[in-house]
Amino acid sequence: MIHWKNIKLILLRELRDQMRDRRTLFMVAILPLLLYPAMGIGMVQMTVLFSEQPRNVVILGADDLPKHPQLLDGDRFVSNWFRIPADADKLRVFTDSKQSEESENILENEQQQEILKQAYALEVVLKTHQKLLDELEEIDSKTEKQKAARLIVELEETNARLSALFAESQIQVLILIPKGLSQEIERVSEKLERHEPIDFDPADSLRPLILENNADEKSMIAYRRVDEAIEAWEKEILRARLHRANLPESLPTPINPDVIDLAQDEQLAANLWSKLFPALLIIMAATGAFYPAIDLGAGEKERGTMETLLISPAKRTEIVLGKFLTVLIFSVSTALLNLASMGFTGKHMVNLAGSGALSKIGDLSFPSFSALFWIVLLLIPLSALFSALCLAFATFARSSKEGQYYLTPLLMVTLGLTVFCLSPAVEINAFYSLMPVVGVALLLKGMLLSSVNAGILYVYAIPVLVTSIGYSLLALWWAIDQFQREDVLFREAERFELGLWLRHLLKTKDSLPSFAEAGFCFVIIMLLQFGVMNSMSAAIQSATEAERPLRMMQLLMIQQLAIIATPALIMGIMLTTSVRKTFRLYLPSLGFLAVGIILPFILHPLSLELAVSLDWFFPALPEGTVAVLKGMSDPTQPIWLVLMAFALAPAVCEELAFRGFILSGFGRRGRAWLAIILSSVTFGAMHMIPQQVFNATLLGLVLGLMAVHSRSLLPGVVFHFIYNGLSVFRERIPENWVPTNGLQHFVRMEPEGLRYSWPLLLICGLIAIVLLRWIQNQSVTPANLDTTQPLTLDRRLTDSKS
Repeated sequence: MIHWKNIKLILLRELRDQMRDRRTLFMVAILPLLLYPAMGIGMVQMTVLFSEQPRNVVILGADDLPKHPQLLDGDRFVSNWFRIPADADKLRVFTDSKQSEESENILENEQQQEILKQAYALEVVLKTHQKLLDELEEIDSKTEKQKAARLIVELEETNARLSALFAESQIQVLILIPKGLSQEIERVSEKLERHEPIDFDPADSLRPLILENNADEKSMIAYRRVDEAIEAWEKEILRARLHRANLPESLPTPINPDVIDLAQDEQLAANLWSKLFPALLIIMAATGAFYPAIDLGAGEKERGTMETLLISPAKRTEIVLGKFLTVLIFSVSTALLNLASMGFTGKHMVNLAGSGALSKIGDLSFPSFSALFWIVLLLIPLSALFSALCLAFATFARSSKEGQYYLTPLLMVTLGLTVFCLSPAVEINAFYSLMPVVGVALLLKGMLLSSVNAGILYVYAIPVLVTSIGYSLLALWWAIDQFQREDVLFREAERFELGLWLRHLLKTKDSLPSFAEAGFCFVIIMLLQFGVMNSMSAAIQSATEAERPLRMMQLLMIQQLAIIATPALIMGIMLTTSVRKTFRLYLPSLGFLAVGIILPFILHPLSLELAVSLDWFFPALPEGTVAVLKGMSDPTQPIWLVLMAFALAPAVCEELAFRGFILSGFGRRGRAWLAIILSSVTFGAMHMIPQQVFNATLLGLVLGLMAVHSRSLLPGVVFHFIYNGLSVFRERIPENWVPTNGLQHFVRMEPEGLRYSWPLLLICGLIAIVLLRWIQNQSVTPANLDTTQPLTLDRRLTDSKS
């Protein structure tokens, strides 16, 4: 029984100690109150003092530019061509015009000559490049393959030289004006004025050529401004032509719709807060739990007060709950103080902006009371999750420094989730509402947006809150479990030496892999899958349409053998003394073999209908998965090859890895149910696609249960093979097949394939319950086991078998 009085005493003790810690006080209270005002003042000062340096634009052939309207005004563009006239001063124009005035400044004249020299060099290389392009277009690449290959090589070399010269120069944009451009523009205008037909193809008309480097930010910004000026100048030339021809100016734009912006000031403010508050809430909730958790966990060990705390009347669960509440208070306080400080600072900056750029935001009113209520409500389970996770990691760490190493990846994952939630394309749905952290952030973003009907979002509030509380309780259970283990609390700091560790790993072996080795095996499998993903996709795309199904099946078998089975087999051989025990290479009883054969026929209809009923919940299947399903149903492929790729290879390889090495490692400490759950979760995660992750996780629970109770891998392999084989045969059923002779009461054909009716599902459900209950009640007694002691589920997982 938990004594809340003890929890209160622990809480007050930890709060008092943390309030004495200057680092914690600085992170929680002082930093939020000083950081955002300081950042606001700094941004205002930078805005006042900042002046953008003008970018260099070179125009060769400027004498061929039309005189009316003028594009240039001395050494800059005409300011009328910019939406903001001051932007004309941000571009410095150098021309080869004979009428250009020389500066009285000798240094400026030398700079102009140097820049023009660089422009002429670029022009020479560019003409060579254009000549090679014209020559390549004139030849027949089929009959003159050698010449075409030579020209392509020369083009690549010329292009690389052109890019290098441009990067080394002081030019951000180079404009080459073709000779006779002004006369051609005037000739066309005169013909339009006399209503005469234009006797040349506009596609073959003279066009300026612009060089810019989109990889260089300075060049990119300069080109955007040049493009804006030329576009406005071109519209003015067109307007003048229409005026001379007595045609309406609206002729080129017959639609030209009027746009009405309905955004209100409060909506603009809500849009800004929806981008800032969720991100800051996540980051600060994690940061606020970071340092207090390290101090209460690893710091307690370093100070030598852990032993004193453990001999107190309080139970270890009560100690953890007291520490957890302390970390939770600091996490919530940090997040709220940061939100308040940022909100007041942002509103004050907008009020000071006057007519500046920030004034476009409007009044920047604070979120509504309901939105603020949801911020506080969603913050509590979010902070509870981070507090429990940080406390668990900090308890496992030997020192504060080691605790920081463990918690830094957690912060990195948090930042990744934050960036994901900031995307405008990501909105909350049923699937995202069940994801940790993501559901809270997306729900809060929707609540803050005033343009969204908040009533619709209330549908997701319950699943977000329930799952967030569930994740928090799970993390808290893990923290309590860490605190109950003596090998965690009293781990001594040791110096790590790679050579000594490798020798110890290879020489000091056990019959089963450790928990860490099982987790490391899963990480290797996931990294290998991620690494070969692009290569496999490229290999499939390189094949012809007729060869793709065969290529896909070949790659699937290679993936199963090389990426899933091989790491588990290598680690099992190198790190354990009993490969047979690790991979459960024993013959099962006939009863388990029979269940392994019957159970997939029973569970396949149930899992299929469950997946179909939840189809609305998951995102659409990716194209690669759809292609795999089409490969299963391709009638041109032999059935034995399809079964080998989609049924036999996964059955053998995945069972060796997940019900063999990984399940044995997770269950080494004797926690069978935890091992089964972890192995099924990793098995589901390996499939990556949400629909398959869900289905594989559920089936992984059944396969893990069979492996533990039968102490053999064979029933799971048989189950896996038959289950996947049923999926293959279902995809190959003709669409025009009509069930008869009573089958119509149990199955039916629909556009998406074979479906199962409720009578069959009811029968399968009852049989499945009976078979799973039978599995749970069965056990095999090893010859060397004391039969006078009851054989529990935990002992079945770890006891040896002769």
